[in-house]
Amino acid sequence: MLRSLPKLSPLLSAPRTTNIARFLANSLRCASSPKTITTTQTSTGRIAMTTRAPIRPRSSSTVSSITAEDHVRQPKLLKSTDDDYDGVIVEMDQPMDATTFVPILRSSISHWKQLGKKGVWIKLPIHLVSLVEPLVKEGFWYHHAEPKYLMLVYWIPETPNTIPVNASHRVGIAAFVMNEKREVLVVQENSGHFRGTGVWKFPTGVVDQGEDICVAAVREVKEETGVSNLVALPNKCRLILNSLKY
Repeated sequence: MLRSLPKLSPLLSAPRTTNIARFLANSLRCASSPKTITTTQTSTGRIAMTTRAPIRPRSSSTVSSITAEDHVRQPKLLKSTDDDYDGVIVEMDQPMDATTFVPILRSSISHWKQLGKKGVWIKLPIHLVSLVEPLVKEGFWYHHAEPKYLMLVYWIPETPNTIPVNASHRVGIAAFVMNEKREVLVVQENSGHFRGTGVWKFPTGVVDQGEDICVAAVREVKEETGVSNLVALPNKCRLILNSLKY
């Protein structure tokens, strides 16, 4: 059985049209949000609709803060190369002001300390002379200078400094040690050119400034092996030394 529909024209002019329009407008504002039930009373009855509360856009501040923290965790370091004695060599070249340089230097020293590095050598070209004062204030000292650069050094660990002094030449020694059984003392290096190669060699070292060569030989053997009950033969030492002169 069919029923006739009401005329449309009264719907457009009736007061309930305003209520329905307001209800629909409010519903559209709340699209794609957590579900809520909204009811509206009209002249023809109560209308119920499921709507969603507005969702605020996600803030980008969280992403920015994470990026900033990651940047702090990875500070910029000075470019360096390792030497044969657990030290590092830095050859400065790029222009840099003191304000930028000092934080990078401190971060680099902290990084090298964690790696167990000892001596730090910074070769400073003449066009970066403005960085001399900041380096000295951070504990560096002059080692030597040439016409185009200045070499500054720093000792990281809290142990006696073994960075050699600057000189025009260096005197090295090799100690031949033999016991009563005619056994010869040989060692493997923990640092230096032969480290990790498996090579066995005589104890060697460098003569300190003003030190007698025989005294230096006894000292180096003790430092490298712990053997202290040695009897040096001064005549033999001087014989070898004289044979090297020309």
